[in-house]
Parts: sequence; C-alpha cells; structure tokens
Amino acid sequence: MVSTRKINRRQLLKSSGLRPRDIRSVDPSLFLTNSMPSLLIRENAILLNLGSLRAIAMGECVLIFDYNRRGGKAFIDTLLPRLNPRNSSGGPCMPFELEVVEAALLSRVQRLEQRLMNIEPRVQALLKVLPNRLTADILEELRMSKQALVELGSRAGALRQMLLDLLEDEHEIRRICIMGRNCTLKNDVVECSVPLEKQIAEEEEEEIEMLLENYLQRSESCHGQAERLLDSAKEMEDSIAVNLSSRRLEVSRVELLLQVGTFCVAVGALVAGIFGMNLKSYLEEHVFAFWLTTAGIIFGAVVAFFLMYSYLRARKVL
Repeated sequence: MVSTRKINRRQLLKSSGLRPRDIRSVDPSLFLTNSMPSLLIRENAILLNLGSLRAIAMGECVLIFDYNRRGGKAFIDTLLPRLNPRNSSGGPCMPFELEVVEAALLSRVQRLEQRLMNIEPRVQALLKVLPNRLTADILEELRMSKQALVELGSRAGALRQMLLDLLEDEHEIRRICIMGRNCTLKNDVVECSVPLEKQIAEEEEEEIEMLLENYLQRSESCHGQAERLLDSAKEMEDSIAVNLSSRRLEVSRVELLLQVGTFCVAVGALVAGIFGMNLKSYLEEHVFAFWLTTAGIIFGAVVAFFLMYSYLRARKVL
C-alpha cells in the first residue's frame, strides 16, 4: 500500500527511533553536500542514500523522500512487484528490509546500465567518424559524451566503493541480519533467545553477501565499461589534437614560404623603384639595359629565394 504524507523531523525521529545525526545522510535539503551513496544500518531502520533516492526502511514500511524524483519513481516501480504475493515463486520471502535494499540497489544499477547502453552507441559512432570529419557539431557531441561518461563512471564507482566497504564490514552485515529479531551482537557473534532465529540470521548473512556481491559486480562492470569508453574518447581527442597540429604546421610552412617569396620580390621592386627615379643613370640610353636589368632582378629574386629556402631547411624551420 502506497500513501503520501507530510511529517516533521520530530515525528520522524520518534517513529523510526533514529537520532538527528542519522537523518543527515538522507535529508533532501542536503542533496548537494550528501551526494555520495551510503547505506547506514541502525537498530530499527536502514537509511538509504543512492543519489536521487533517499529512503528509510523499517520493519513494516519504507519512507521515501521526494518520491517524485527519478530515483524515487524507479525504486517504487521496482519494489511494488516484489511485494506482490502473486509474483512470489513459492519460496521463502526475504524480510521487508532486505526487499527494500535489493529493490533500491536494483533500480540504481539498472539506471546506470541503461544510461551506459544509451551512451555507448553514440561514442562508438563518433569514434568511427573521427578524425576524418572534424566539424563543430561532432566535436561538441564528443565533448558532451565525455562529460556524460565521466559522470556515469563517477556514480558507478561511488556505488561500487559503497558496496565494497559494506562487504568488508562483517559487523554491519550481521546487524542487518538481526534486525527485527530477539538477537544481540556481542563481539561480532550473534546471540539469539530463540535458536531458530539464530539459524535464520546466519542463513540471511550469506544471502546478503551474495546479494551485495551481485550488485558489486554489476556496478564494477558498468564502471569499467564507462572508463574504457572514456579512455577511447580521450585517445581520439589526442589524435584529433595531433591532426590539427599537423595541419597548423602545414599552414605555417606555406605562410613562411609566402613571406620569403614576398621578401625576394620586394628586393626586385626596390631595384625597379631605384631605376624609376627621375635621375639620369645613362643606362636609359642603351636598348639592352631594360632587358638586362629585368633579367637580373628575376634571376636575383630566384637565387635569393632558394638560398633562404635552403637555409631554413638546414635550420629545420621548414
């Protein structure tokens, strides 16, 4: 049964048995400061912080903050079918808290995997097109794809680290197993007033470890694939940078050759300008002086050009 209600902090603490410092990890008003995923186990509740999903799981209910957010909706859609008796296969049902935890992890991992499936074809298509087609639209799409991969890899890595830390802490897993039972935890040993409850708690401990291990592998696979795609995108960016540098070098070489040619022609223009002055040099009296001077200017410009070109090649400028 799903219902919506407004509850203040004092009523929440009283109904859940939590302390004010516990609520800090799931407080929606601290969304930016508490963005890292966490799963905290307390005596009567489990606090879940998985991005846009903030919830408190108790023995018979789960409180979801901002249920209209994407994470809250995905969590509800995953949890409700699991609680429907018609969907049970006839085997023993897990405790309600574990159903909530698994539904939260499942919805989170599925969202990460779906996002990866949406990004991967785009990146693969870009890697096939580049670096032959260097347009502004393609480069912008590559930048946005890289940004999405960085965000996805960060979220998957944070979830993986949370699960890894939880699996390495046997004390926390045993605290989950004894929730709602007449059991205590002394020196990491479960002590129950009813022997059957101790047996059930030990069986659930193994089941919880297998459950967390499964989602750890899925989040690690998602994180690894995102990192591989990101590395491919970075290598493509490096290739594009080298290609653009090569093109800029070719343009610089052409510009330098043009400057050398312009200098040589300018020297010839200087000679022509000298002869164009209204001063007598007595060369104008000879018929062959015009052709001789023109040929000298052309020959001198060509020789100067090749001398400067050879010098620049020797200095490895060209």
